[in-house]
Amino acid sequence: MRSKNLATISLAVMACGFLFTLFLPENLAVILLRGGFEAGLVGGIADWFAVTALFRHPLGLPIPHTSLLLKNRDKLVQSLISAMENELLNKESIENKLRKIKIVSMGAGLLTKSLRRKKTRAEILEQISGIVLHLPLQKAVPHLKSALVGYIQEADLSTAVDSVVTRLMNDGKDVAALDYALEQVSMWGGRTETRAMLGKIASQKLSEVKLGGLKGMAFQAFVGFMDEEMLGEMLQGMLVSGIRDFQEEDSPYREGIIQEIRVALFQLVNDEKRVASLKDWAVQELQSEASTEFMGARLEEIRSKAVAMLKEDQAKGGRKLFTLYAMLVRRISKEQQWIQGWEERIRASLIAFVGNNHYRLGVLVKENLEMLDDASLVNMLEDKVGKDLQWIRVNGALCGFVVGLILTLIQMV
Repeated sequence: MRSKNLATISLAVMACGFLFTLFLPENLAVILLRGGFEAGLVGGIADWFAVTALFRHPLGLPIPHTSLLLKNRDKLVQSLISAMENELLNKESIENKLRKIKIVSMGAGLLTKSLRRKKTRAEILEQISGIVLHLPLQKAVPHLKSALVGYIQEADLSTAVDSVVTRLMNDGKDVAALDYALEQVSMWGGRTETRAMLGKIASQKLSEVKLGGLKGMAFQAFVGFMDEEMLGEMLQGMLVSGIRDFQEEDSPYREGIIQEIRVALFQLVNDEKRVASLKDWAVQELQSEASTEFMGARLEEIRSKAVAMLKEDQAKGGRKLFTLYAMLVRRISKEQQWIQGWEERIRASLIAFVGNNHYRLGVLVKENLEMLDDASLVNMLEDKVGKDLQWIRVNGALCGFVVGLILTLIQMV
């Protein structure tokens, strides 16, 4: 410490000056200097003793009322704790400071400032990707299955299915389904192999018919005249023509079949036994091993897509992440009441935390001080305040020198 060296030098200067003047011829200047150096030496020694007595015994002698800090270590610790808890960082000052801070706005500002940097966005996406990759999806499957089974068992499927069916009908999905089915049947009916199949089936069934008398003779003549190809062509034409009639919007047959479909659907929905059996079937399927594998595979697909999306955005500097964040900020900024509510909740939580844990400041200070032995504590205090205390010694020597000059001059006068 330079101040410590300076204090020692000042004391040495006073001592040397006093000794030097003892061997000089007596005159006014020597007398004045001797008085000044003598008083400066006394003042320097006195202040050295006073400063040293704060930290240790001067010259190692157990003089009463010295080494004051170590003798009053407990009082010092308690004073520091009291000052920390009751004045420097008392609960009221912390709570008042928290009440002035707009926590949500401040947090949003810091987050926005951070997310403006590409490096930060890339690091966030990297961390999210790592979290997604390490999610235990297979462990989540049993819980997901259990939740779905519980929902199906407790849900009123009749009401749900009725709502779904009604919505589908209002959207014309039943008509669209009928048109799709008719289109597929029309395409099937128009195929060459379908015509051959229909002719073969018709020929076989006609040959099985047994009629007697004139009707039998006429029927046999008809059968003998029609071969499989002719029968197939005739039936195919009838099938395609009939389907075309059903596809016409103004066809009475079409309206009738649509009504029958709707009636059948509502009957199915209101059939409690069928709904119960549907529930049982769904539960059994969910509890099967196949459903476990299916759900696990789907979750893995979702994971892969999510990681790929995150990596892609990471390569682009996190543009989508920042866009999403900006969109959320703009949306939330319009909900001032919601923000205020969160401000109050967070502030109340922090104030409660401070109130419940404020005593830990004193405990922490005490624990840290108790970890220091006497020598370490003295060294720490000397390092922090010793510099200013050493200037007391320098000032004491200088002031003593000046006072000595004045007193010597007064004696001479």
